[in-house]
Amino acid sequence: MRTVSLRPGEESIRLGQLLKLVDAVPTGAQVKDVLLTGAVRVNGEPEERRGRQLRGGDVVSIEGMEDVRIDLG
Repeated sequence: MRTVSLRPGEESIRLGQLLKLVDAVPTGAQVKDVLLTGAVRVNGEPEERRGRQLRGGDVVSIEGMEDVRIDLG
């Protein structure tokens, strides 16, 4: 499982930002397309909202990639 640490002072990151950060999508414009395929889960539940706020301890599963755990840093 890969861990992504938030910057000091940050309490959350949007799902769309995370997908770009971990190279799950090449551009922000493609985030919505990936989410609509059902390939992304947050804490085991399917998620289609790119604005979903992720906080420390959340686990994002992306089809075909290693799971990502959010750490408060």
